[in-house]
Amino acid sequence: MTSLRHAPRKRFGQNFLVDPHYIDRIVAAVDPGPGDNVVEIGPGLGALTRPLLDRVERLTVIEIDRDLAARLSDEFAADRLCIHTADALAFDFATLGSELRVVGNLPYNISSPMLFHLAQFEASLRDITVMLQREVVQRMVAAPATPDYGRLSVMLQTRFRIERLFIVPPGAFRPAPLVDSAIARLTPLGEARPTIDDETVFARVVAAAFGQRRKTLRNALKLLAGDAELEREGIAPGARGETLAVSDFVRLANALAQTARQSG
Repeated sequence: MTSLRHAPRKRFGQNFLVDPHYIDRIVAAVDPGPGDNVVEIGPGLGALTRPLLDRVERLTVIEIDRDLAARLSDEFAADRLCIHTADALAFDFATLGSELRVVGNLPYNISSPMLFHLAQFEASLRDITVMLQREVVQRMVAAPATPDYGRLSVMLQTRFRIERLFIVPPGAFRPAPLVDSAIARLTPLGEARPTIDDETVFARVVAAAFGQRRKTLRNALKLLAGDAELEREGIAPGARGETLAVSDFVRLANALAQTARQSG
């Protein structure tokens, strides 16, 4: 078996999906058409690459491991499989065209940074279907006033509609990870995306609100907003960040950005 001839590299967070049942479920969830612009992050040993190529005319993959990239190059013709030997965290996805359908089994150690990197290219994306640690997906889809709701929830939900599709158990991988995985689908909100006047201010407000979860907003945001500014936006200074809806964060950050412009 090919997976037994390649020693997984810890520095790349390699856990190879080998269970045919879950491979089929992932491909069925993506349901690519022949002409779709599909991009696979971290194809590894090609478990998803092969069935995806059965469905699409041409597939683009981004693989950081040179040995694995070389194996794929040997197996597939260049006119069917376009291989970029690169770090996906530094890759310019805008160079791949529009309506990108991103697929991948993301290493746990880069999952959140990878999602934030992809979010920069939302105008080029049709959807993202990725496998992540189950706990990360729970945070991504979490609602306000729940234990999993936090910075990741807010930052991603301003850009994407996020669904948890199904769980993938450790036994589906070689080597088996210590935790469950989950498949998440992220679809850009497009015209429904909330207007954020200043992305930097918004990111600072969200990070501060969740920096120490036990702090009230009065204390967590004291360097950014006073009680009067919070109350003017209908936000109780004694509340905690985890109780605010995404729309509350957007409204507050926009008001602070406007005040900064006026005072500047």
